[in-house]
Amino acid sequence: MKHLQMFLVLTFCAGPILAQTQANRGYSLALPDHKGQLTWSVDGFKITENSAKPNGREIGVRGLDASRQVTFLGFLFLAPESAPMTSAKCRDAAITQDKKANASLKIVRTYEIPRPGGPSVALSTHTTTNRDGSTTYRVRGFVATDDICGDLEFYSYKPISDEDADLKKAFLGYRLDPNYTPQFGDVALYAQVLFIHHEYRAAAPIFEKGLTMVPPDGAPFKSAIIARRMMRDQAGMSYGISGDLSKSRGIFAKGVAEDPGYPLNYYNLACADAGERKLSEARLHLQQAFDRKANINPGDTMPSPTEDDSFLPYKDNREFWTFLQGLKAAK
Repeated sequence: MKHLQMFLVLTFCAGPILAQTQANRGYSLALPDHKGQLTWSVDGFKITENSAKPNGREIGVRGLDASRQVTFLGFLFLAPESAPMTSAKCRDAAITQDKKANASLKIVRTYEIPRPGGPSVALSTHTTTNRDGSTTYRVRGFVATDDICGDLEFYSYKPISDEDADLKKAFLGYRLDPNYTPQFGDVALYAQVLFIHHEYRAAAPIFEKGLTMVPPDGAPFKSAIIARRMMRDQAGMSYGISGDLSKSRGIFAKGVAEDPGYPLNYYNLACADAGERKLSEARLHLQQAFDRKANINPGDTMPSPTEDDSFLPYKDNREFWTFLQGLKAAK
């Protein structure tokens, strides 16, 4: 199942998380199965990396400013073993752990910013010494309640402090809403981050959950139809790549029943057929897929079966391979 157009179109999700540099950029993080949303705003950064834990307990994002001198790391994570948490408790536990890993860590100061009606922000300004003797300057803030904690760190090889105007503004607007319920975009994003890091087994059920959460307008996709197609494609492929062909087949068979005009439902069934060495069924489903190629999502193209990992093992089967080449020629 190697049609790459399905891998990366989820840059729509949760707005800023996979966005480019923009002014007054707001960021948000949420988990797929737990209440809580972490938000902050900082200007002039570009996202360079996203991360997520397979257990659904942590999501993170890294950003770099235009000067390429200041980086931020934002994380939202669960720590039920430490509940009930406060912002200061989360900060102190994290700093203690970091000190064990890096004895050069030196605290400049710690303090809290009260937040009426919500968790305070527990700040730490500290430095670490690098192997070459240079210094990394760090400003780190934590917000926590119950079993969930947010961690936002800015670091640089040039001196920075919590009094810098941009950082001060960022932490003044830094908040954890413990009552926020994860939305469709949050769930889809978490699953896609797992997917791009090849955590297919973990991504599959989260994509499947996203399929049940598509809003009436499909936002942030162009329509609910496209949103459902994307979630089904990603869920079925994730199950298939992780070896659960039965689950993958069930998802795409339901797709055929609910969206019979969409060609990739049939194409992905053919991939499952090939995985089970059912080449007659694969030919039928591939023909059905290419008969419906006009119904591919706008901006997408039909996959090339002769370049698909699902079918490459059958390259020596002259009859089957000739059939695949004919489909490719008709794309």
